[in-house]
Amino acid sequence: MAVLLPLEIEPMVEADLDGVAALEATAQPFPWNRSHFADSLVAGYGAWVLRQGGNLLGFLVVMTAVDEAHLLNVAVAPEHQGHGLGARLLRHAMNWSAGKGMLDMYLEVRPSNTRAEALYRHFGFHLIGRRKAYYPAREGREDALVFRRSLEGVLS
Repeated sequence: MAVLLPLEIEPMVEADLDGVAALEATAQPFPWNRSHFADSLVAGYGAWVLRQGGNLLGFLVVMTAVDEAHLLNVAVAPEHQGHGLGARLLRHAMNWSAGKGMLDMYLEVRPSNTRAEALYRHFGFHLIGRRKAYYPAREGREDALVFRRSLEGVLS
């Protein structure tokens, strides 16, 4: 019988940056580099890693301003996608943000990232707009879909 190790969400620290940047490079077509993550830590953004038995499976970065939270980046290693880990990270971001008194959470997603869009809709995010030519793409630029969700009642 296999023993399943618990999943742990821990604050991202400088020692995590190389692994986070490497994971990001495997999960995103136009990844953030290590300095983007380092800058997020310096700026005091909410940043966490998801581990199991010490293995890095995913991460997330959230910026807060006034009473809004902005999900800046979230990724799960490709070999671990489809097992609810993105949902666990998103739930963590929402709970943390609500606990800090944030009223709403915003995020952008590529229209081509249908799995992520489905996850956000499942969690009650609603499409509120589109940013034209927001993301770099293999050919030209890709729009961003802008989603919002109220955080009222998230901590119950």
